[in-house]
Amino acid sequence: MTVTIYDVAREANVSMATVSRVVNGNPNVKPSTRTKVLETIERLGYRPNAVARGLASKKTTTVGAIIPDVSNIFFSELARGIEDIATMYKYNIILNNSDQNRERELQLIDTMYEKQVDGILFMSDNISKEHIEQFKGESVPVVLAATYDEKNRVPSVNINYEAAGYEATKYLIDQGNERIAFISGDKEAVINQLKYQGYIRALKESFLPINDDYILNNQYTHDDAVQSIQQLLEMTDKPTAVFTTSDELALGAIHGTQDKGYKVPEDLEVFGFNNTRLATMVRPALTTIDQPTYDIGAVAMRLLTKLMNKEEVEESNVILPHRIVERNSTK
Repeated sequence: MTVTIYDVAREANVSMATVSRVVNGNPNVKPSTRTKVLETIERLGYRPNAVARGLASKKTTTVGAIIPDVSNIFFSELARGIEDIATMYKYNIILNNSDQNRERELQLIDTMYEKQVDGILFMSDNISKEHIEQFKGESVPVVLAATYDEKNRVPSVNINYEAAGYEATKYLIDQGNERIAFISGDKEAVINQLKYQGYIRALKESFLPINDDYILNNQYTHDDAVQSIQQLLEMTDKPTAVFTTSDELALGAIHGTQDKGYKVPEDLEVFGFNNTRLATMVRPALTTIDQPTYDIGAVAMRLLTKLMNKEEVEESNVILPHRIVERNSTK
């Protein structure tokens, strides 16, 4: 049978309130009594009921994390950063996949509120009016991780995506490329739009033409990118370089190029984004933007702990640094 707080109180010959104070770390317990209660807990194998403790303290020490797809290497690295900091601050994580589905995202937010989580970490392609209404309708703090809110209405942790897109494209231009393609994921995703704006800014600054045929959006997977790059390589004026909005798409571009009998980077330079483990698994190894994925998750979780505990927060919309990592997919 399950050992209850009543059993511990009876065996230790103290009140249930005293056991509760010991379990919750209340200092107002005599050392000798604390020792006796702890010895009884260990002897009986008592496990405090987290739900009951949460009801008493109005805290569950639980955080809800809503992620588009934890099997995606980018989000799995981000989730690791979340989990490590959550463990450090003694919070449990409830992890849910939203499958990048708006209705499911809104449903999961409601589910987190029903579970009485102390805070929510949220990742998505876009933040809509409906999201904001749900977030503002409850007192539970929310932090966005690698998710951009254009109006900064919700605390967040990101990088400067427009600047990163500009720097990636400018790097390829400085390599002597004038025909640079752009392969993107979801066109409607704000982060991809920002990367695209950086791409366009770099082309305009260098007085290079913007060729709509070189711009392919809504390419979600490695296989999509394989087909896209092969389509581009069939053009009379083939691009000499391509900037992709994720490492997975960059791998597709490399493999699609190689499948057509061309070489990377001799015939086509390929530039990725995120610097996930995929970047070093491909040959040639991928030049990419290093987005500090683990750090985004870790900083987002730390920011959430501050909000949950009503600590002072100097900056609620954090921008972390990024950098270019040069490898062999560019010359």
